[in-house]
Amino acid sequence: MSRRHTDGGNDGRRLGRRQWLSMLGIGGATALAGCSGNEGDGEDGSDGSDGNDTDETDGEDGSDGETDDNVYATAASASFTTLNPIYNTENGAGNAIARALDQGYTFDENNEYVPLLYDMSTEDGEVWTFELREGLQFSDPYGEVTASDFVYLIQEVHQSSWANSAATTSWEGVTVEETGDYEFQATLDEPSLLWPESFDPLLYPIPRDLLEPYVEEEDTDGLQQDEELLELQFSGTLGPYVLDEWERDGGTRYSRNDEYYLQDADDMPERFNDAPYFEESEIQVLGEQASRLGALETGEVDSAAIPPERVEEYQEEDEIYVNRVPQPYNEKISVNMRDNGWTTGPGNMFRYKEFRQAMAAAIDKESLIQGVFRDFAETHFTWQPRFSDFYPPEDDIPQFGVGDSYGSEVARGLAEEAFEQSEHDYGFDGETMVDPDGNQVELSIYHSAGQETEQLMAEFIAQELENNLGIDVSVEAIDGTRFNNEYWTASDFPTPERNDDGEVTNVPDELVDTVNGEEVEWTSPTATNPGPRNVTANEDWDMEVVFGLNTYPRNPITNNAFFDGATAFYNPVGYYPGFDAQGLFDTAQQATSEDELADALVELFRNLAEEQPYIMLAFPDSTVGYREGLEGPIENFSNGWDLPAWRYE
Repeated sequence: MSRRHTDGGNDGRRLGRRQWLSMLGIGGATALAGCSGNEGDGEDGSDGSDGNDTDETDGEDGSDGETDDNVYATAASASFTTLNPIYNTENGAGNAIARALDQGYTFDENNEYVPLLYDMSTEDGEVWTFELREGLQFSDPYGEVTASDFVYLIQEVHQSSWANSAATTSWEGVTVEETGDYEFQATLDEPSLLWPESFDPLLYPIPRDLLEPYVEEEDTDGLQQDEELLELQFSGTLGPYVLDEWERDGGTRYSRNDEYYLQDADDMPERFNDAPYFEESEIQVLGEQASRLGALETGEVDSAAIPPERVEEYQEEDEIYVNRVPQPYNEKISVNMRDNGWTTGPGNMFRYKEFRQAMAAAIDKESLIQGVFRDFAETHFTWQPRFSDFYPPEDDIPQFGVGDSYGSEVARGLAEEAFEQSEHDYGFDGETMVDPDGNQVELSIYHSAGQETEQLMAEFIAQELENNLGIDVSVEAIDGTRFNNEYWTASDFPTPERNDDGEVTNVPDELVDTVNGEEVEWTSPTATNPGPRNVTANEDWDMEVVFGLNTYPRNPITNNAFFDGATAFYNPVGYYPGFDAQGLFDTAQQATSEDELADALVELFRNLAEEQPYIMLAFPDSTVGYREGLEGPIENFSNGWDLPAWRYE
């Protein structure tokens, strides 16, 4: 998968680090081939580090490179910083850990909760009961897994002031109580019917006896560097494979776990009875796509991500089949509504809903999908993919960019509505959009350097905006990390004054703005929302397609990080909702029935389709090639949920 941000944050609404890490895709959604339905965090037992699962039988021993059915090996694009499950925040390392250590649960191809180590239940979304499988075993000398192990991990590590674990934000405000040898309860500060879907309650099993010495000494460094944790030496029966070796600058090697607990689970599909089906497993660093595709062609690897333009070529191969896997990351245009946006002249037309609608209407989504994504994508009208349970009825949302809602006539009409609201004299001179001085409106759009699909998309957008709105758009390539650090996020921004108890005592004028007629204060500015529109990143910019964003189809409430009012945690573009977004999120968060929850979220997505806070374009699919005979991969968001049962027939 493409890279993710790795710095955490907390906006007061408990945005968990798992959500934060999976929020942003650098290099666009098309780089996410092969990811399973795990909201992009790779921590549910799936194998989605970069979608390039490989069987490392390289033929160097004189063989012809055909797939070895006894070894299941995958290629990772980078080595792992840590395999300590308490501290890992990297997707690739999460997949490496998952070979040897299951987490609590996953979701199957029907989007149904599947208990692995424990089941979860609730009556009201506030009090959740965790029921452990009996007979789970750590490695010697730690014995059986009990509720005490999980409760101790939560209370003494995740909820501590010293450990700073990866799951710290996930357990803030949660009261945990052991209620039996194999049962504990968690009480939330606010009810959440979608708590499992947020992945906040997703836990690794860690022996209490292993943790206690570090807890007693509050030894953060020791806990981070403990060899048993780094080498997963305690995993016992808890994963499909046993970690044999981790090369710090390389990959990992495993052997089959003959005592894998799911072999005896009577609530799992029969194919788990003999899982895993490979005697060995490997993850090796193989960073270049060309190398992965070459290995796929020669039979040295099990699978590789296939670029859309080469899918047809590989579909004709007898030894390869290609799956089309839907995923939650979108392709959209971010338009900069802050003061360093709209660099063409005075005012900022991006701030008007009608102008954003005009841009959406000016871009032919279906032609974009056909020409750039080779039909391996779906049109994107609101902030959910169609496979989401919360996708609104199609007739209830505007569909800018298709049919009667596409073309110069509708786009110019919407733009003129926006011009009427501006105090600056923008308009059309024939086919050309002009500024108050009569000059053509000139804007720029950035894409990631070296990303051909992004470049093609940016060029298509530029042409459409010129043809249908008369805007001159220059296409600029930029390094994704540079764009993030200098354009997308702010490194220097004002902060409120606080007393010794952390309470806000004074908010600078720079952190106050009038939004929809009300005065709003930014009391918790962040690098991704450093304040009102007058607070900006270092560099000016107009539009970008560098990043694809997660739409969180399993737990759409997580989208409050983007849209929960002007002060939302993640708002680099300076979007101010023109509707009561916070009220709808609050209603969804407090819902006590699935109908109430669905009603609030569907109304939210109706409004976002109207508002176009980002100009929504497409949901590209992951296109993944597999070696013929590999059983298990599915064309589903949850691809990889049953990885231990994958096999060659």
